[in-house]
Amino acid sequence: MKKISKTKMSKFAFFSMTASLFITVYEYPTFAMSGKSLIFFLLLCGVGWFLPVALCSAELATLEEYQEGGIYSWVGKSLGEKYGFAAIFFQWFQITVGFVTMIYFIIGTISYILEIPELNNDPIFKFISVVSIFWILTLLQLKGTESTSKLAKYGFSIGIVLPVFIMLILAINYFLSGSQISTSFTQSSFVPKLHDASSLTSFVLAYMGVEASATYFSKLENPQKNYPKLLFILVLVGILMSTIGGTIVSMVLSGNISSNQGVMDAITELVSPNNISWPVKLMGLLISFGIIAQVSSWIVSPTEGLQFAATKGLLPESLAIKNRNQVPVKILLVQAIVVTFWAALLTFGSRGAGGNIAFQTAISLTVLIYLSAYILIFISYLVVLLKHKDLKRDFEIPGGKGVKLAVSLVGLLLSIAAVSTAFIIPSSIPKQNGVIYLVLLSACVIITLSFPFVFYYFYSITNQKKLQKRSSYNL
Repeated sequence: MKKISKTKMSKFAFFSMTASLFITVYEYPTFAMSGKSLIFFLLLCGVGWFLPVALCSAELATLEEYQEGGIYSWVGKSLGEKYGFAAIFFQWFQITVGFVTMIYFIIGTISYILEIPELNNDPIFKFISVVSIFWILTLLQLKGTESTSKLAKYGFSIGIVLPVFIMLILAINYFLSGSQISTSFTQSSFVPKLHDASSLTSFVLAYMGVEASATYFSKLENPQKNYPKLLFILVLVGILMSTIGGTIVSMVLSGNISSNQGVMDAITELVSPNNISWPVKLMGLLISFGIIAQVSSWIVSPTEGLQFAATKGLLPESLAIKNRNQVPVKILLVQAIVVTFWAALLTFGSRGAGGNIAFQTAISLTVLIYLSAYILIFISYLVVLLKHKDLKRDFEIPGGKGVKLAVSLVGLLLSIAAVSTAFIIPSSIPKQNGVIYLVLLSACVIITLSFPFVFYYFYSITNQKKLQKRSSYNL
């Protein structure tokens, strides 16, 4: 077997790392609600959003003087430090909401296979479960991330790829044996109708996170040749897996599909209708393991940006301190507290309206926060394209200025469209709970988008001046 230099990343390692950032199972029920339109949405977002994000991020990541600090430098050097801080904050903060979304799915799955509906429907049980799972996984990180990386690798293979493959085989057998395709799927159209526009946010979420791999561009083997190829393969794999999973759930189930238990409902129907048999429980455990591994792998990853911000004086210096295992303990503790807050707000904020409203609010909020960072990335790219075209870079979008402009504008416009559609009440939420959804989502978005700018004005500027004075005294 060919040896790979420690300073270089193999194509398979790069592919696996990037795929594990955005390919997941917990969104399949949300996809399924769109029927045949899920294929249209996944193609639209894959080609019109996923590729622009990946390509623009790759070019920004390899720009001279833009490489340190990731998204902070990409945005900060183009638009100003406060926007760079906001972007890095949004990139980190979205995952604190995303953690709740993922753990909601785990709880829904566990409550299903254990046949304890109270675990998923009772707000108190649900809150305790979310907090317990996350804090346990956080504490496990303090011993280092080596075991976490292994868990993520096996979790992706065993808990995501394998279940989807098994579901595909089961579905083929299910329909060949004479079972009927759900009318919810057959009566839907490939091109979505206007009232289906709210689904766009969920499909954008299916590809979020790919920009994180752009920072490893220089470590990839022969990046100029391999990166575009890997991006193309990732788009195909991402679209294929999401389409297979979402389509199976949509074709098997009819009527209103549970956001956090729809996958298990579909598996039960495929394996043993009306009976939660041991194969169903085994599949539930595998999927839960896959999502737990994803949560675990995300816990430390987004904190690197916050550490960099702390070294610049934008955050307290103590947040950058790591323990002997190179883990930023204080940042992880702050992160766990924030996740606990979101768990309380989203779980109790739904006022017992059921699992769907909290789950859908968490998904929409995750998308809106992350999209705010992506919008800043696209604007920054346009600024670089129009004002700093002479900067040296190791990779650039092929085709010249016209193609670059088109790619970035398509990504920007689709991001803005996704933000707009997030405030359309999803069909999965009963009409009587629509106001709760909009109020809860709007309040969370306003607070989140305002926070980094308020914090920068009242803390970061003052702290930076103190550090400058202290530095001048030491000289």
